[in-house]
Amino acid sequence: MAFQQMQQEAPVLKYPEDFGLHPNVSLENAANMLFRAIQSSHNQPYTWTFIDKPQEGQIYLLFMPNPSQPLNDGIRWQDQESRYTIPVQRGTRELEVAEVKFGFIPNSQDTAAWRMRRRYRLHKGGHPQLVLIHYSRVPPIQIVPSLLNNPVRHYPLRQITDPPIYVMGDRAGQKAFPHPAGPHQGGMPQVGMNPQAMIAQQNSNMEALERRRERERVRDGSGGVGVGQRPGPPRLDDDESADESELLSTRTLAITRYRRNHELMEEVFKHAAFDSKKSSSSKRIYEGFDKAELEAKIAKLQDDVGALQAGAAERKAQKVAADDVIVTASGHAPMELTT
Repeated sequence: MAFQQMQQEAPVLKYPEDFGLHPNVSLENAANMLFRAIQSSHNQPYTWTFIDKPQEGQIYLLFMPNPSQPLNDGIRWQDQESRYTIPVQRGTRELEVAEVKFGFIPNSQDTAAWRMRRRYRLHKGGHPQLVLIHYSRVPPIQIVPSLLNNPVRHYPLRQITDPPIYVMGDRAGQKAFPHPAGPHQGGMPQVGMNPQAMIAQQNSNMEALERRRERERVRDGSGGVGVGQRPGPPRLDDDESADESELLSTRTLAITRYRRNHELMEEVFKHAAFDSKKSSSSKRIYEGFDKAELEAKIAKLQDDVGALQAGAAERKAQKVAADDVIVTASGHAPMELTT
């Protein structure tokens, strides 16, 4: 029986999404996940990480330039990894399965070798460097005593600082650096400031803002505010708001915006409640009509009604005359209905 030896530490590229725990993964499901991963991997960078002591049911999606290389996952395997291929999806694709059984985690609560790992990849009909890994269990066997406390890697694992990287598409090979926050952005206090200095800085910023707002209020008041009217709050454009956010801390900026919003609401509701409104002159509903025009239309309608009535009477007389001719020719009196 061949046993896994201590392997050289090397991180792997893992898809950042967490697939959760799944006790079983069928061959069809594995093939579908690998096929769908091709499209999503074009826009999602893979992160560098170590797979270490995974749980039962755990699933990982890796990008492995050399899929046949050994994979160190912190588990001691008491069996060799076997590979086989099988057609899936009606033979349109070929799935390669690398299976290893009877694993355990050294120096843990594992008292038997019950772990199993399967690595899936689309050998044909997909991307051969995308590897889906699933951990499950098999009937346990006894652990070799000499391997019980013999780890397969050195701990602690080194910290990874490499940025994520795109593995497919037009940006393949490019690193996805996080957007760094600029120094002292948003007026946040500098690291190492004592509380007294932080309070003094916030008060100074607040006073500077109040002085600027007073100057703008006076300027707006002299520009056309009537006597006895309260000048409106200063309206800051986008550039002034941006400068303001750079000078003030989060708390100070929140207080300032709170006061400004209340002043704006006061102006709105003051005009809505007390502003003079012009009373709209009410008109009677029939004032918009012309009496002569209405009388002409009525006369025309009456003529039409009279013509229709005359035509109906003429048709009725013709029908009665026709009935008399039929009775005279037959010699019988017309049938009468009795109730």
